[in-house]
Amino acid sequence: MVDACPEPVEGFAVSVDADGEPIETADSDAGVKRGGDLPDPHTLTGPSTAQIADEDIHPVVDDPRPELPVVVESCDGETVQVADASRILAVDLYGTLAEMVFSIGLGDRVVGRDTSTGFPQAEHLPLVTPSAHDLNAEAILAIDPTVVLTDASIGPPEVQQQLRDAGIPVIFFDDARTIDGVPGQIRAVAGALGVPEAGEALIERTQAEISAAMAMAPDDGAPLRIAFLYMRGGMVQLLAGPGSGADAMICAIGAVDVGTDIGLERSFTQITSEALIEAAPDVIIMMTEGLNSIGGVDGLEKVPGVGQTPAGQNQRVVDMDDTQLLSFGPRTGQTIAALAEAVYVP
Repeated sequence: MVDACPEPVEGFAVSVDADGEPIETADSDAGVKRGGDLPDPHTLTGPSTAQIADEDIHPVVDDPRPELPVVVESCDGETVQVADASRILAVDLYGTLAEMVFSIGLGDRVVGRDTSTGFPQAEHLPLVTPSAHDLNAEAILAIDPTVVLTDASIGPPEVQQQLRDAGIPVIFFDDARTIDGVPGQIRAVAGALGVPEAGEALIERTQAEISAAMAMAPDDGAPLRIAFLYMRGGMVQLLAGPGSGADAMICAIGAVDVGTDIGLERSFTQITSEALIEAAPDVIIMMTEGLNSIGGVDGLEKVPGVGQTPAGQNQRVVDMDDTQLLSFGPRTGQTIAALAEAVYVP
């Protein structure tokens, strides 16, 4: 039986050999150099954008053949049998599950996509979330999937139940967003689709990329203090904290997540000017669409408290595509590398 909710692999970002000993990983050549070769990041000014060098998905295996049926223990407690993976629908808030399906080589079997699945190979697929991130049962039934991969980050849950009532196998995966959770998620998705060997190959490639990307962080000097702000116009203005996913990305580039540092207890908390000033971030990270929704850097400076932070005073704002920053999929290493370059070599 395949477990769709495996435990995270602690310390996943460090490559180890068969005996559990660390493997030396060469530093990435993506543009960030370690130590003294970097300018002091505290002296940098102006905004920058983090961009993955290659947005295409590169399957780790060409045309793998699923060995089915497979029995899966879904994260919602149901036991689901997958007997047909010819028409796959993978949907979640961040596009992570679809990225995994394409990366293990089954992209030609995917029949629809969510709003967050934005890489080029999926652009032609019909949307099943026509209104932002809400699943549409009619749109899904119209594409006739033989299996649906999903998690609790997307809904409403009545839609997933409606699909089950229609006889479609629906598997829920863990919706936690952590670097340590990436290998288990890949293994669960590949196992549920009957291609476990492709999953192991993808884990190996992903781990190597994450290890190399994390080695790009400066290893001297005081670490930067970074805040992740999630905004949508003037209505949604949140500061990220522990468990947001942003905290993991900030730590991966050798910086301090200010939301966690000032003692926030929730993953996202309503922004207050007092909290921002206390946090004193050197850099603010945002999703690109979120930054655009408030009028860019000029609009961000009008948010109470921002102008009193080092980041606001120096306009040190880094944005990244909404579909990439918190995906925690097979391109996590590339995302970390792009973020590090935008922060340290803008």
